[in-house]
Amino acid sequence: MGEGEPGRVPRRVLACLWAILVLAWGPLMVVGLEEEVPCGAQEWAPAAVAPGAAFVAAASYRGPGNNDTRNNKALPILLWWSGSLFPHFPGDTERIDCPRGSCLVTRSRRAARHRRTKALIFYGTDFRAYEAPLPRLPHQTWALFHEESPMNNYLLSHPPGIRLFNYTATFRRESDYPLTLQWLPGVGYLRGPALPLAQKDEWRRRGYGPVLYLQSHCDVPSDRDRYVRELMKYIQVDSYGKCLHNRELPSERLRDTSTATTEDSEFMTFIARYKFHLALENAICDDYMTEKLWRPMHLGAVPVYRGSPAVRDWMPNNHSIILIDDFESPQELAKYLHFLDKNGEEYMKYLDYKSLGGIKNQFLLESLEKREWGVNDMTLPNYLNGFECFICDRENTRVKEEQEHKKSKGKSPAPRPRIAQVKHMGCPMPTPGFGSVEDISGGDSWKEMWLQDYWQSLDQGEALTAMIHRNESHQGRFWDYMHEIFLKRMNQH
Repeated sequence: MGEGEPGRVPRRVLACLWAILVLAWGPLMVVGLEEEVPCGAQEWAPAAVAPGAAFVAAASYRGPGNNDTRNNKALPILLWWSGSLFPHFPGDTERIDCPRGSCLVTRSRRAARHRRTKALIFYGTDFRAYEAPLPRLPHQTWALFHEESPMNNYLLSHPPGIRLFNYTATFRRESDYPLTLQWLPGVGYLRGPALPLAQKDEWRRRGYGPVLYLQSHCDVPSDRDRYVRELMKYIQVDSYGKCLHNRELPSERLRDTSTATTEDSEFMTFIARYKFHLALENAICDDYMTEKLWRPMHLGAVPVYRGSPAVRDWMPNNHSIILIDDFESPQELAKYLHFLDKNGEEYMKYLDYKSLGGIKNQFLLESLEKREWGVNDMTLPNYLNGFECFICDRENTRVKEEQEHKKSKGKSPAPRPRIAQVKHMGCPMPTPGFGSVEDISGGDSWKEMWLQDYWQSLDQGEALTAMIHRNESHQGRFWDYMHEIFLKRMNQH
């Protein structure tokens, strides 16, 4: 409780607690709370000092541009809490000029508790509940940027985790700033020419299998290796990576991991030899689609896919990939791949989308057309800068609404609470790649790792939410909260 009479909570702390409770479910202006020091500031670590001259004299980053004439010291501040993603060089602070107004963006945590710091931006992969900045200040929103795999942080797939945030940029189309097509440069990428079927058949005669598997990240939540291992019983799968390795890449250069993670011309030429490419994402979630899908489509190696259950929504036509989950078993899938391998005319139907007018999915075309950021395109902003401006515009709007609400003495409505929804991430519990959980032995590494990680992440989200509700300021108490949740669950069972 801090200093004061035993058993009593100082009035200011009660006011702060009320504000934090409201903020946990959406940022609202706290009317009448106008002290010089922000709520909870007295509890922050000494390192979090007030911003210096840099926050007044930052170099100007012109972005899209606007007519905002305010000088830097009047602008809202956005803090990249995950400083490694700060998209400006070489300094730590920049001015951005977005469509609705300007902001200062910084990666300096010295600005963390400043009254003008309106939003903190977190990178999902780096976000850890036990390291979250506490206490959460009532005048700040939290923004989540997470374009990577759900496996990197399952906390974000549970309601208590995702609802910590007010703005989101994730791979889900439902997020505030969707990054769904982050791996697809454009329509032209899909139209890239495929290796002629005659040449693919020649590689088959030389001993190549019909199916390529190239993975070195094993034991992932999607449990893809378990499925591929079963599939290998019924069809030749050439596996060149560390996972289920059964064949060597033809050159030392290709064996270099850095080559295999880029669109190196030799690497791409090699992949294009195959008729089918096993494209299994490392985790299952709606709209989580990576280069594992788009790269083989670019090259004309038909993806045999498992990943986003909603992947059909994004395909160029309704006959461009083979979905593993359409088949009752790996054996049934293998029969179909054998059929296509021997029937060139049927196989080539999967590449019709590369022909003139072959891309018929208007949703895909319109989504690419509306996308304001580019992929490997220096003429367009990247999605980091785009998300910055998205937050900047909304924070400027929020500040304006707060000012109007205060000036009108409540006649003008306060800003509406904004809370991230479960569907902004909401990835399901990992399930076995083949068979059922009951069929897997207790010592299985996948079972021990990913099921435990998924459910522990729920507890961590609940613990951090409880700490925010109670206006906790000491991160070290996180594990006490985790212990409380553990005992509560034990009592329930």
